[in-house]
Amino acid sequence: MDGQPTFKEGTVKGLQSVFNKKESSGVSADSKYKMDKGKRFGTAPSTRFQSIGNPASKQSETPQSVPSGSVSECSEWSMDGQPTFKEPYLKFQVPKHIEIMQTEKLINVCDKAEGNSFYRSTQMQICSLNETISRGKERQNSAQSETVVPPPGKIEFQSVTTDSVILSWGVPKGLKGPKIFRVKWTKGEWIHGRELEGYSVVKDAHQFEINDLELGQRYIFSVATDNDGNLSEWVENFVFTAVPAPRLLTKTHSEASAVTLKWTKGENMEGIKHQFIIALKSQGKEPLAIQTKECFKTISNLEPGTEYTIEVSTILIDRCSEPVSTTILTEACFRKVLSKMGLEDYYDDKLTLSTVLEINQSDTSESKLESPKSYPEAFLRKLMMLNANARSVKCVSKDVDTDKQNTINPLDLITALFLCSDSFLQQDMVVKMALCQFAVPLLMPNHDTREITMMLWAMREIVRTFSPSKLAFRNLSCEERIVLTDIPLLSFVRLGRTSLSKSQVLNKLLSNTKECYDIFYNRNMEGGDAPRKISEGLVEMTWYLPCGKKNTDKFTEPLAVANLRGDIRDFDKQFTFLCQTSAAVYIFCDESEIDYFKHLEGMVVEARLLLISSIQGKSFTLKTMTIKPSLKTTTVSQRKNTESELVKALQESVPKMLGNCPVKVSLANLADTARRCDILVDEDIDECQDVRKNADNIIQHIADPSKFKEKQLHSQGHIWKELSLLETEYWRLRNAGNENIEDYRKSLKITEKDLKTQQRLEIKAAMLRFFHGVASEVQRYYFLKWLEMDLENLSRNELSDLKDKYKELRETCPEDTEKIAEIDQKISARSLRLEHFFRECGQLFQCANHLPEFSSQRKTLEQLPVLCAQMLLDGFPLELVDGDVANIPLKWITEVLRELHKSMHSKSKLKVITIIGAENSGKSTLLNTMFGVRFAVSKGTCTRGAFIHLINVNEHVRRKLEYDCIMIIDTEGLKPHQIVQDDHSHERDIEVASLAVALSDATIVSVSSDNSKEKDLLEMVLHAFTRLKNVGKKPLCHFVHTNMSESPAVERKKRGKELVKQLNEVIRKDTRMRKANITKCSDVMEFDRDTFSWYMPPVWNGTPPMAPFSVDYSETAHALKKRLIGDLKKCQGRGDLIQFISDVDRFWKGL
Repeated sequence: MDGQPTFKEGTVKGLQSVFNKKESSGVSADSKYKMDKGKRFGTAPSTRFQSIGNPASKQSETPQSVPSGSVSECSEWSMDGQPTFKEPYLKFQVPKHIEIMQTEKLINVCDKAEGNSFYRSTQMQICSLNETISRGKERQNSAQSETVVPPPGKIEFQSVTTDSVILSWGVPKGLKGPKIFRVKWTKGEWIHGRELEGYSVVKDAHQFEINDLELGQRYIFSVATDNDGNLSEWVENFVFTAVPAPRLLTKTHSEASAVTLKWTKGENMEGIKHQFIIALKSQGKEPLAIQTKECFKTISNLEPGTEYTIEVSTILIDRCSEPVSTTILTEACFRKVLSKMGLEDYYDDKLTLSTVLEINQSDTSESKLESPKSYPEAFLRKLMMLNANARSVKCVSKDVDTDKQNTINPLDLITALFLCSDSFLQQDMVVKMALCQFAVPLLMPNHDTREITMMLWAMREIVRTFSPSKLAFRNLSCEERIVLTDIPLLSFVRLGRTSLSKSQVLNKLLSNTKECYDIFYNRNMEGGDAPRKISEGLVEMTWYLPCGKKNTDKFTEPLAVANLRGDIRDFDKQFTFLCQTSAAVYIFCDESEIDYFKHLEGMVVEARLLLISSIQGKSFTLKTMTIKPSLKTTTVSQRKNTESELVKALQESVPKMLGNCPVKVSLANLADTARRCDILVDEDIDECQDVRKNADNIIQHIADPSKFKEKQLHSQGHIWKELSLLETEYWRLRNAGNENIEDYRKSLKITEKDLKTQQRLEIKAAMLRFFHGVASEVQRYYFLKWLEMDLENLSRNELSDLKDKYKELRETCPEDTEKIAEIDQKISARSLRLEHFFRECGQLFQCANHLPEFSSQRKTLEQLPVLCAQMLLDGFPLELVDGDVANIPLKWITEVLRELHKSMHSKSKLKVITIIGAENSGKSTLLNTMFGVRFAVSKGTCTRGAFIHLINVNEHVRRKLEYDCIMIIDTEGLKPHQIVQDDHSHERDIEVASLAVALSDATIVSVSSDNSKEKDLLEMVLHAFTRLKNVGKKPLCHFVHTNMSESPAVERKKRGKELVKQLNEVIRKDTRMRKANITKCSDVMEFDRDTFSWYMPPVWNGTPPMAPFSVDYSETAHALKKRLIGDLKKCQGRGDLIQFISDVDRFWKGL
């Protein structure tokens, strides 16, 4: 009714028949002029002149024969005051001898003319009506002598906008000197009554810009050469001014089968009636077109997990604008994606760390990935072993189509695993991803619940060592918990689709010189080009941490870097969060998309905004953008033509930008901003926050760790140390001398009894809070983690300094034993970790029988072994040998292991793997890599005593392996003779190592690459094994040489033989071994001469902290693990945990 065409939904092809009947402006101007003229006169385009007879006479068929002329009615006056005529044309007789040079269109102006009237063509004045016949004859005679003025070349349109046109034309052939052109234009058709829109004279130029035109209109432009008043033939062409395209097309909501779009009207379209046409396209599907008058539309009945290209155009009468387009991926049916990966059962019933660490088929044999259901396990297995290739998982198939169907984007896999894992496993995954230099999730989208979660809790365990500029010049470093460290945040996002891989640019930007690591997974990596179905909207994070070396570091200060996956138009919450928390936001976009940022003018933006704009992905320019008071961009770099040039420009930009805007904030402090942006925070759940207060109450009372232990953990004080010395002396008889052994032991028992009477069973406030924290099964894990992290934070700096001094003295002044012993004692006194609280639990439990049988305190204490057994099952290590007193609280350990046996429903048949070796030789790191466990390895931490970790065997391989679980024992490092103390610490180290070896079925001996210390170590190792002869034990042994560069197999075999010779030589020279009838190493250990030596590459693939964990190290550790598991089956049968308890008691006393 309003004159606008309306359409129902139909195919794009059908609608194109209406809107795409565009008259081409590609026809040459001269040809177009003739074609149009021919249409108007009903003649063929090739006819240069058609004679016209008067109304009564028959039209001549001979072009040269034209009857006498007459004119039509006068119409109006021309722009320059000359009268013009409407059609029909002036009819006149042209003598045959006159050469017709041009066909002139004349317009009748008789009605409006007074007196002398003129005939004016659209090109030139022809004649006056009142001129005499002789004058006409003169003009005809002179026509032969006039020079023909060459016309301009073809008209071409250099630019066409909604209100302007830039046209150009070719140079007239043969015309020399200054040139003048006449240009005229009109709207619509050249029909009677149509006024000229404009007329102009152009001198010495072949290009002309015309402004103030109406949008969406047809304009005809004519150009003629003017040579001293003589005009050439007019060259003509037409074009339509553009219809403004819609702006700011965005996806506001998306589901598996529907998407909602919104956009704004094109520029200057307010008040003009128009409509929109939406074109929906997808590969292999029939296109769909939808008409609407609104600036929003919900499109339904879409297929889940499918990519669609959506174009929206403005319709004005019968003209159609250029489309604005976006590509969307409908959400895959979330549960269907999980089902494809075999994770649907774990979305509600979460995966746990203990389940992931189970020994399964992949540990016993080679297994191929047969379907996407095997991807999660393959990824997690590699990740737990710190394999930097963990993200590269795919099925191997000969069928290309099958491979394509099975391909899952690794980001979808990681997203699914985080959504299907409990908090404990999430933390472990994040820590290991950071060690592999993988970006970790900061904002995790859940396409099932439509929620976004900030993964603060998951990142709390990341601890990194680095050297900022203020420490680097002193050759020092610091160890920090990342979420608590104030670091400037840089965010990188994109608008629309870009040909450049943003993630790949970031990888090059953040990798140190000559080292490029795939921190952010990108389209150029295995499976990276597969569509992302559930990871769109994911914000990943990584850190650039300097090592303090000028020739290595790209940046001298630490940086946090966030990367949004997806188009910012689709993820407003994430983009808003990043704009409010970042020091700077770098936006990758195309020049054509910049208008989108106008909508930011009302948005709260704390960050500096920088554009990395490109022109069709071929060149890049770095610009700053301000939105207050209005949108403004400023170019800050020259155009870059390659990715390398862009990376270099960014590398120069980042320090300058941070120097001018040093906004630093810790991740922990970003949580409030997340909540304001309607983003959940993972640690806001009640069970996590309630116990945090409990942990804080303990921490706030710790001013001095050594004094805190003395007052609050008094049960493990001097009385326990004296009792430990008495107990070990009772069995070792080191100081018995010539005294009768029975009498000597009786005196020790009397002294022990007196000491026990001095023990007071008093539960201090700190332990009461501890009991309260571990009481709830739901909250226990969170409490222990809060307490563990807070204790580490409390003592990290001081212990780190002491450990640095200890290491320095040990390497530079090994003869200064007193100083080394002093620092070692300080480390012990200043250490306060979770095991100290469990030691206290053990001591209190051993005294619980002094309490009334039915008292609440006794009941609480008697429940402690149950809690501790559950901790072992959940993946926490348990202290077996107290490292401060080198003693085992046998009653406590016995009861914990009994409860563990019950928790496993008496299915606790086990094998034991032990590691011994030199101090700081990487023992804990090796076990963590092999089995995915979490023995302490941070800076300032050194294993003291011995710890156990329990690994379950998956039910599917238990029958094959013939055991239910594996016990892993990590031991304190063996110290060389010259640096041990005078309190039998050398004997103590060997005793702990001997116990661990005695308990084991297979033993790993970690040997440092430092040959100067190898002899001392081998001697201590052999002494440890020699003691086992008394208890009838001969374990299987593997020697691991750490930090070894790659060497040929022949050389390795040679080194293995040399090691055997060296061991035998030590035995030959040792008096005690000869007395024990030990003549060769095979007398005390079992080993395969061809495979017992392992050579571990360096742990890091490059320079830490930016280097990832070495793939070679991880794969060698995995090969050793598989070999050990295979060896365990060959070992002599062993009982269950009950038998293990008996062995602990027997071996500890028998050594």
